[in-house]
Amino acid sequence: MLNKQQQQKLHSIAYDSIQHGLAHGTAMAVDLSALDAELQTRRATFVTLNKHGQLRGCIGMLEPVRPLAEDVAHNAFAAAFSDSRFPPLQQDELNQLQIHISILGTPEEMTFASEEDLITQLRPGVDGLIMEEGSRRGTFLPSVWESLQDRREFLNHLKIKSGLPADYWSDSIRIKRYTVEEF
Repeated sequence: MLNKQQQQKLHSIAYDSIQHGLAHGTAMAVDLSALDAELQTRRATFVTLNKHGQLRGCIGMLEPVRPLAEDVAHNAFAAAFSDSRFPPLQQDELNQLQIHISILGTPEEMTFASEEDLITQLRPGVDGLIMEEGSRRGTFLPSVWESLQDRREFLNHLKIKSGLPADYWSDSIRIKRYTVEEF
């Protein structure tokens, strides 16, 4: 768990990286040597941008590939300018954004005998899920429970996001769960 100062530093990095992107078209480089050791560890993050309570961009990584502060800078830039669901962020939107950072815990493979068994194991508001079926893959952060509170509905929408029909089921589906530190 990060302390309040470390969380605020990551928020500043995210905001500054978006601002840098508006001016230069690239994510901001992060000077790791000036940061706490916790912000230099490899962690997987998602950065979610909301504008007036509505999603404006969300990009992240499921596995840690770079230091935490760099991952936040990269994902904040990508959420603002590369989320294919939205046009690139404009300068007049910057001060209207709410930036949410999610640091993912290590995903754990779930075991279940059936779809019903899986549904009973889900922890609304706690679990983020990664679904994999063949080459299809999708994830929902735990924050998605705020809008999809029913366990079956949550799972069915994750199937759709993964490119599968909502009523699809196969014994080869793999599900991993993870928790996040979100601020």
